[in-house]
Amino acid sequence: MPLREDEILAATGGAKLTREHIEAIDGLAEERWIGRCAVLHDTAGNPSEIYFWGFSGD
Repeated sequence: MPLREDEILAATGGAKLTREHIEAIDGLAEERWIGRCAVLHDTAGNPSEIYFWGFSGD
């Protein structure tokens, strides 16, 4: 499930995520059977990669 804009703002205070925000957003997938994704941006503000994280139910 992609991060919502309100989750991004609450976790980081900004609208565009970068690699430096990963630690701040990792806690947004703490339950089993939850997978999240977020678009990360480069220093110019351009989308550069998709970050996936979460937990299986095993």
